[in-house]
Amino acid sequence: MTVRIILASQSAIRRTLLENAGITVDVYPARVDEDAMKSALLAEGASSRDIADALAELKARKIGERHPGKLVIGCDQVLDLEGQILSKPETQDDARAQLIAMRGKTHKLMSAAVICDGAAPVWRHVGVVQMQMRDVSDAYLDEYIARNWDSIRHSVGAYKLEEEGVRLFQRITGDHFHVLGLPLLEIITFLAARGELKS
Repeated sequence: MTVRIILASQSAIRRTLLENAGITVDVYPARVDEDAMKSALLAEGASSRDIADALAELKARKIGERHPGKLVIGCDQVLDLEGQILSKPETQDDARAQLIAMRGKTHKLMSAAVICDGAAPVWRHVGVVQMQMRDVSDAYLDEYIARNWDSIRHSVGAYKLEEEGVRLFQRITGDHFHVLGLPLLEIITFLAARGELKS
């Protein structure tokens, strides 16, 4: 059977979540200049929610243009700390600065997904999760970064909840799948309504 759904992301966790749910996907990561797009949108006064949505759509459209007749899932996550948008840390010092800025505070994690049919958007969702970080010590943060750098450098906010990053938090309000970067339940509902999944 020909696979009709494409994931426009190189995220292993997103692919795993879909496949564990019995959704077969082809994976074609979208190469986009996220930093330039974020900067342009921020200059226009876009909200963090709108930025996450726009980046997800850009990725889905880019891959969808090359694959007519396929449903393409584009995703993006944006971390909003009191109005400031944090990106993936470039260095260990950058990760430390981000984690120090977030500790003892609550930030919002926006998890956006847009599905295109070819290049045309047909569905979108932005899940919002409130992440309350513990007031962890400098010593623990240094050890945490040293142990986990190879993994956390690929994640906004320098943490992964499915790994040791869970120890940084005292309360999370919202959907666990949104934290992992994919509004999975909402995607399943859409695909089932479209007849792409048996239900």
